[in-house]
Amino acid sequence: MTDRLTYAELAALMKNGAGITVDPSEMESRPGSAFEEYGLDSLGLLGIVAALENRYGRPLPADADRCRTPAEFLDLVNSNLVTGV
Repeated sequence: MTDRLTYAELAALMKNGAGITVDPSEMESRPGSAFEEYGLDSLGLLGIVAALENRYGRPLPADADRCRTPAEFLDLVNSNLVTGV
C-alpha cells in the first residue's frame, strides 16, 4: 500500500466491500465512468469510505460518498491523505 490510493486498491475495496469485481485497468482507462456502470451504489461507496477511514485512522471529507466516478473519488481521497485535512 502506498500513501496514495490506486485504482488497484479501489478495485480491491469494491470487491471486498461490495462484492463487485472490477478490472482496475479498465477503471483507470475510463476514470470518468460512473460508479453505477460498475454496479457500485451509494451504500457500497459508503462502505468503502468507512473502510478507508478505519485504515487511515481519520475521517474523509463528508462528501466522499457523493463522488460519482473513480477519478473524482481518488482525487478527493488522495488529496485528503496527502494534506491530512
